[in-house]
Amino acid sequence: MAKAAADPPKETAPRRGRLLPFVAALTLARGGFASTYLGYWSPVALIGDLTGHGQRSPLGESLFVALPVIEMNLPGSERELTLSLSIETDTAHKKKIDQLMPRLRDAFTIFLSGIDPAAYDKRGVLEIIRAELKTRAQLVLGDQVAKDVLITEYRIR
Repeated sequence: MAKAAADPPKETAPRRGRLLPFVAALTLARGGFASTYLGYWSPVALIGDLTGHGQRSPLGESLFVALPVIEMNLPGSERELTLSLSIETDTAHKKKIDQLMPRLRDAFTIFLSGIDPAAYDKRGVLEIIRAELKTRAQLVLGDQVAKDVLITEYRIR
C-alpha cells in the first residue's frame, strides 16, 4: 500500500487528442465557407431542391412573349437606339403581359431615356440594361409573371 501511495498519478489523454475534433470541424467549416463563397455550390439551391421549390412551375411551360421594337433617339446625341426584347413567362400569364404591354413599354422607355449617352460606350452596359429592364418588368407585371427579360436585338446607330 505504501508503494501505491508513492507512485505519481499517470497523466490523462494528451492534449493533442482533445484538440483533433475541434481542428477537424474548424477546417471543414472553412472549406465549406470558401467553396460557397467561390460559387461552387449554394445552400439555398440545395434547400430548394429538397423542398421541391426548384422545380418547374405547374402552370405550364416557359413561353417567350416578344415586345414591339423600341426605337428612340438618345438624348443629347444624334445616335439612335434600337432594342428588341422578349419576356419569359408561363403560358397562363401571356394574356396579362398583352394587357399590360403599354405600361411595360412606358416603363422601359422612361428608363432608357434616362441613361447618359456616354454610358452606352462602356463595357458591361448591356448586362446593366437587362437587369434594370427585368426589375421594371417585375414591378409592372409581378415576380411570378416576368421570370426573365431577354434582349434579342441591341443596336446603336
